[in-house]
Order: sequence, then C-alpha cells, then structure tokens
Amino acid sequence: MKTLLVVYHSMTGGTEQMARALAAGAASEGDVRTRLLHASEARAEDVVDADGYVFATPENLAAVSGLMKDFFDRCYYPALDRINGRPYAALICAGSDGQNAARQIERIATGWRLRRVADSLIVCTHAQTAEEILALKTISGVDLERCKELGAALATGLVLGVF
Repeated sequence: MKTLLVVYHSMTGGTEQMARALAAGAASEGDVRTRLLHASEARAEDVVDADGYVFATPENLAAVSGLMKDFFDRCYYPALDRINGRPYAALICAGSDGQNAARQIERIATGWRLRRVADSLIVCTHAQTAEEILALKTISGVDLERCKELGAALATGLVLGVF
C-alpha cells in the first residue's frame, strides 16, 4: 500500500480545511494510506516512509509559515538523497497571491529532488487588514472540492504507479 503524507500548518483554519479536504479525496480512492500531520509533529522518518507528499501552508508575510519552515529545517538533511524522484504537490492559503510561498516550497522540493506533479493549489482569501488576517477562515465549497480532486488524483497516480 502506498502512503501519501500531508504535512500542514494552519493558524486560522483555512489551510487545515484545505489539507483535510485533500486527505478526504485521497482516502476516497482506496489503496492509499493518507497521513495528515501537523508540521510540528512531522518527522524525517515520516517523510522517508512516505511515497508522495503534499505540503500545505498559509502564506505568512509572503512566505511559508514559520512552523512549515521549521518542519523543512528539521527534516531536510535527514531525508536528503533518500526520497529522490518522489511526487509532491502544495496547497497554499493566501491573503494576497501565495506565489512566493509556492516558490519557496518548489525550491525546497527541488533540493530534495522531488517531482512536482501538480501546480500549487492556491486559495486566496483576500484578507488584508489585521482583523481579516487573524480571523478564522472558511474556505468555499468550490475550493475545497478542488483540494479533494487533487487528493484523489495524487492517490490514483500513486496506486497506478504514474508517479
């Protein structure tokens, strides 16, 4: 059985909703074990033991969140050269455009020699004031469905050996 590891961080709930929707989509395909881990709990062994990855983060100050960066910092070297060629995708819950957070994940994944199998799925909440940024988020059904579809596609690709 293949394992899809979904590592996420969420401060206001938006990214967690996206990650959970993706995990539900992956689980619906069967024959894939989906592990949903908060970035603070994920370890290098979790990365090495998985067959594919989704990295889900809010955009904080035009970057990945600090806890996602901490996850990458802790796991990068212990997993280096042990996960080459494995597939990954990224989810970003952004207040602006999310592009820099996506680029950061892409650069880290390139160093890990991972293979991007989907464009970053960015959901923009347009939160721009301090109150909007700190408020709990509700991701639209349409965007959650996009996350589910990506999860299903990743799971299918793992099962079929496409990735």
